[in-house]
Amino acid sequence: MRETKRLVVKVGSAVLSKGDIALHQPTLQRICRELVWLRKEGYQVVLVSSGAILAGMGRLGLTERPGSIPLKQAAAAVGQSLLMRHYEEAFAPYGQKLGQLLLTQEDFRSRHRYLNARNTLFTLLHLGVLPVINENDTVAVEEIRFGDNDHLSALVATLLGADLLVILTDLDGLYTADPRKDPNAKLVHEMPRRSAALHVWADESGTGLGTGGMITKVKAARAAAAAGVRTIIANGLIDGILERIVRGEAVGTVFQASASRMPGRKRWLAFATARAGRITVDAGAREALIRNGKSLLASGVVSVDGAFEGGDVVSLCDIDGLEFARGVANYDAEQVKQIKGIRSDQIEDALGAKPFDEVVHRDNLAILE
Repeated sequence: MRETKRLVVKVGSAVLSKGDIALHQPTLQRICRELVWLRKEGYQVVLVSSGAILAGMGRLGLTERPGSIPLKQAAAAVGQSLLMRHYEEAFAPYGQKLGQLLLTQEDFRSRHRYLNARNTLFTLLHLGVLPVINENDTVAVEEIRFGDNDHLSALVATLLGADLLVILTDLDGLYTADPRKDPNAKLVHEMPRRSAALHVWADESGTGLGTGGMITKVKAARAAAAAGVRTIIANGLIDGILERIVRGEAVGTVFQASASRMPGRKRWLAFATARAGRITVDAGAREALIRNGKSLLASGVVSVDGAFEGGDVVSLCDIDGLEFARGVANYDAEQVKQIKGIRSDQIEDALGAKPFDEVVHRDNLAILE
């Protein structure tokens, strides 16, 4: 933890409401106090906060979370300004300035918008401003919405190259079973990078006030860790939890980061982009890509799925259908179908031209751990 300089802290509706149907002011104020302490200790801090829909529910007199996207958007439109007002009031006694960013998945899919968001965040941190990020629920639709701020927090941590992502929930961490139902459930203190044999409990349901459940937190933690960001799932209802984490206490569940951190562009390719299609490769091509750092050539392509264009991001899968890499295709789907399985010196005969030797160049390729 001594190497930690930049943190992303995600707090969900279950924590901010403390299980109620409205924001719990003492909890929100305590979290803000802890974030200010982190800033004074020299950490760069970014907050990813849910709660806009929750705040809007109270103003609109709703007693349960809206089910339809239009009603969620309406509640978020009413609640987002209320949520920020509560944060402004909570941070005001400490003189902490805030900046608000509302993002959608499209802001990460587009390389240009991704870099703009990154530059904005780094500028805010340089100016001593604490960024408060939420999904832009008022405009997000099913095709572009994150679905939960756990996923958003992992993307933000990846975008910033953060040293640590803290996901605060209403449980002490990840358990071997549901601790609310099984008295023998044990807290898992550490999730190694390869933990397929480790039995854990990850419920798909949320609290009724938030989206997702423990499974969304596990997926987000795995994604961030694979990108090189150590992640901790911990109990946001415990007083002083953030200080205990950065002091190195054994609290929550730690997801160890990948041994090597990807360069920024490859992090974007691997974790922030939308895949327009899929290219299946043979075992030899997979080995060359993973072990030898080679480009994908047409000779290694087995099949093509989707209607992608040249310049789109595609998944690279093995013959069992498992995705192991993502990259930018040099050719469109129909062209790849025409040249699959042939040598590079035969591409011009097949297509009438050969603008590229590679289907996916290694500089535009990210291997997934």
